[in-house]
Amino acid sequence: QVQLVESGGGLVQAGGSLSLSCAASGLTFSTYAMGWFRQAPGKEREFVAAINWSGRSTYYPDSVKGRFTISRDNTKSTVYLRMNSLKPEDTAVYYCAADERLPSIATMQYSSMQYWGKGTLVTVSP
Repeated sequence: QVQLVESGGGLVQAGGSLSLSCAASGLTFSTYAMGWFRQAPGKEREFVAAINWSGRSTYYPDSVKGRFTISRDNTKSTVYLRMNSLKPEDTAVYYCAADERLPSIATMQYSSMQYWGKGTLVTVSP
């Protein structure tokens, strides 16, 4: 059974920072590209960050580039998202996802992804 379990969500003031974790089990973690997505109320799901199987490559959309950092620890089967300079528009449920089939991590935003976590809520107050 593949499981992705997010943690670290909560309430933070604008300008603050928050770190999310996603613990994976039931898969060979180091063979999977990992990513973060988010969905705010009334909005479509949005790609946030991607990291390749080894952690040597990352990819971000302009909306978070320079503020968010994705990383992974394959010895712990865990992927992280460090969020700095948070804005109210970052408020959303954040989802962790995994896929070993991607030709490149730049395509992750277009992928349905093989496995998804249940999400963790991040709320950024003004």
